[in-house]
Amino acid sequence: MEIREVLARNLRILRQAKGLSQEELAHSAGIDRTYISSLERSIYNASIDVVDRLATVLDVKAMQLLDPDTDAVMRLGREQTIKTPSK
Repeated sequence: MEIREVLARNLRILRQAKGLSQEELAHSAGIDRTYISSLERSIYNASIDVVDRLATVLDVKAMQLLDPDTDAVMRLGREQTIKTPSK
């Protein structure tokens, strides 16, 4: 799996675990919604600055967005779901 595919998968898992739409994540990170969509579909490469901004909004470390270990990211996503108050 290429690194941008890893980012796409992890970004989607963690965004959904936080209960954020692509638009909400984009707004909080100062990024266009269509860019988030493209990242989640592995169309674009993200700069390290974008990865850092996304990680900050998702309350994870940037390296966790790039972690190829699916199980670790799924556990992290479950933890995020528990920490996030329901709407």
